[in-house]
Amino acid sequence: MSQLIEHHSHKAARILDSARELVTDHGVRKVTVSEIAAAAGVGKGTVYLYWPTKEDLILGLFARELLAFLEAIIARITADPTAVQPRHLAPLLIRTGLRSPLARRLTTKDADLLRLLIEQAGDRDLFERTQPSAMCQAVMPILRRHGLLRQDRPLADQSYAMHAVLIGFNTTMSDSGSAPPSAGDPGEVLADTVALLLEPAVAPADQAVTAAADDTTAAFRQIRNAVLDIIDRSQTLQR
Repeated sequence: MSQLIEHHSHKAARILDSARELVTDHGVRKVTVSEIAAAAGVGKGTVYLYWPTKEDLILGLFARELLAFLEAIIARITADPTAVQPRHLAPLLIRTGLRSPLARRLTTKDADLLRLLIEQAGDRDLFERTQPSAMCQAVMPILRRHGLLRQDRPLADQSYAMHAVLIGFNTTMSDSGSAPPSAGDPGEVLADTVALLLEPAVAPADQAVTAAADDTTAAFRQIRNAVLDIIDRSQTLQR
């Protein structure tokens, strides 16, 4: 289990909070370690006690955002297994992601920078496992196996469709001014779209939904563990 530095050090927590605010406002490239340290009220050398380089700090910061996202999804499905149904899962994924202003930067040039940082750290495989396409590939077979998806289309096509819908709605919902006005709630439009596109005509039994929820949370926990590995590799644990 990863031991997050901020759980043991108030200084590390302040550094992360300051870095998150600065990166959200200005982007990764324009923020310096000196600026982060000043905003956190610590010396520049203190930052390096916890993260060997600026790149490690940024990598750990984005990984923590993804960790919070995954934990929120796992908690929701655990509390309400019906959240795993495609019509509920798709809006859950989008809305949870949009709660993080920092996560929105992953749709900009910072996404390419984050990929580069992880490749340099030798964690490319871990990064790939946390991408939307990989999550679709991990979860869609589970939904199909338990009867939560239609059986008249190839699974690969359904995974492609879910990925495309999520990317499209995420982009549009994060910049609502770029889309035509909707008569209803965008999340409900997304739910209807996914239900018509992917769900079977006959609703699955409660037991099937519960089993799919259990297997889906297990898959998300595996991805969560990969993210914790990224965090472990980016930080220097100081007690």
